[in-house]
Amino acid sequence: MITVNYLEALKQHGIDFASIKAVIISEVPPQNLDDDFYSMAVMPDYVKSTVGLFREAGVNANNIRDILDMGIYITTAVKSPKTSYTVDSDVIKLHLPILEEELVAFPNLQAIFLAGDVAKKAVNIIVKARTKKNVIPSGSTCRIRHKEFYWGDIRVFPSYIITGKNLLIEKGKCIMIAEDIRRMMDYIKRGFV
Repeated sequence: MITVNYLEALKQHGIDFASIKAVIISEVPPQNLDDDFYSMAVMPDYVKSTVGLFREAGVNANNIRDILDMGIYITTAVKSPKTSYTVDSDVIKLHLPILEEELVAFPNLQAIFLAGDVAKKAVNIIVKARTKKNVIPSGSTCRIRHKEFYWGDIRVFPSYIITGKNLLIEKGKCIMIAEDIRRMMDYIKRGFV
């Protein structure tokens, strides 16, 4: 089963499932796997942009290990790179079993951070299958990101995508993402479960 193999790979990366308090779900892995969150490259592009956003939020992070050590695991909703500008719903649904397996693997999960519309759609599909309703309502992220959403006891934070070179030119979006990261960090530091 693909999900079991995926979780075994996570263990090989040294991820302690019990220590994870928050999961950040980005959209898709990069075209160049050397730029992925868990690449062995010195500073993969995905890590560079994410670390920059954490620093903007006032969080001392220099690499993916620092983020993991804070109890934050980062993954993607879809496990293969984009093949077109958008990600089709069928592609999202194809990858949902792996994402679901990841989410249930963390027994102390307190927060899920949705970095982009693909992540929002994927989590809504998962939650709706279990509860018959979306966890995040329709609407633009800028209008809903300050509201509180919960999937059971897990707080869900809608935000924007945390990767990509366009973050360098979208300073306003970077400020909003950093605010959302700060709110998530404050939430998990208070120890809500």
